[in-house]
Amino acid sequence: MSPAGRCRPVECVETVPSMSRVLVTGASGFVGVPLLSELVALGAEVHAVHSRGDVAPIEGVSWHRVDLADEAAVTALLAATRPERLAHLAWYVEHGRFWSSPENVVWVEHSLGLLRAFAAAGGRRALLLGTCAEYDWSGVRGPLRELGSPLRPATAYGTAKDSLRHLAEIYTASFDIELAWARLFFMYGPREQPARLVPAVIRGLLAGEPMPTSGGEQVRDFLHVRDVGGALAALLCSEVTGPVNIASGIGTKVREVIAEIASQVGRPELVRYGALPERLDEPPLLVADIERLRREVGFESRIGLAEGIAETISWWRERR
Repeated sequence: MSPAGRCRPVECVETVPSMSRVLVTGASGFVGVPLLSELVALGAEVHAVHSRGDVAPIEGVSWHRVDLADEAAVTALLAATRPERLAHLAWYVEHGRFWSSPENVVWVEHSLGLLRAFAAAGGRRALLLGTCAEYDWSGVRGPLRELGSPLRPATAYGTAKDSLRHLAEIYTASFDIELAWARLFFMYGPREQPARLVPAVIRGLLAGEPMPTSGGEQVRDFLHVRDVGGALAALLCSEVTGPVNIASGIGTKVREVIAEIASQVGRPELVRYGALPERLDEPPLLVADIERLRREVGFESRIGLAEGIAETISWWRERR
């Protein structure tokens, strides 16, 4: 691994020959675009799947428009591209709805169909996305560890992801496919859904609007989406299997994130801390243990909070 925390193209080709062809689902999404850039930099032959609309061309990426609900189309795509590696990012993620939606069950089915097609096409290594919502959030007092902290998802989303992991482990083992499971924590950065915390605060303050918030004392583990892409690419490049937390390992109060945004925008007087009630189901602490990511995968985050917020503000300012 390079000092910057990711494989250099030559290293990956020499140590993992099957890195040459990768299929990425959900490739046009918030996490997908940064991952594509990382994979191209690693010298991979990248095939990217999207399901609707037009996509911006990315040099080195071949786009395929396929509905993952269409099992015949998925099978045909995998048979044609024959990827050695799969990064499955696609899921139902409509803001405010995905936590409890029955669509989560549907996406377990779609994901298993994709794995079947991947196995039939001779695939060797799969990376699937999990979530920190798989963990038991009640009574958390320290960093959440992949191989030590209890799992007890309290939402349909977390339960569906945890169920998929169990089923995928059984299925991939029967076909001798390596399975890596990336547990994402709290991401932010350009192209995030506008209603989520960071873009909502940025857009409101840029517009000069008062910004009511909760007290913001809850501590979360934030990671810039470009670092998320880098971590996923490094995990896919590696031989590490099982669950791996994708996070910074640093706990930051939500209030501090909001204050950083307000300071950089230059409108701290518009923030109304405590104007919104605290949610009773909000755990006070959600931070990842990242030893597996750091030591086994060889990745460390490269973008600090201030830099990441500045980049995100700039992105939204250009689109006002």
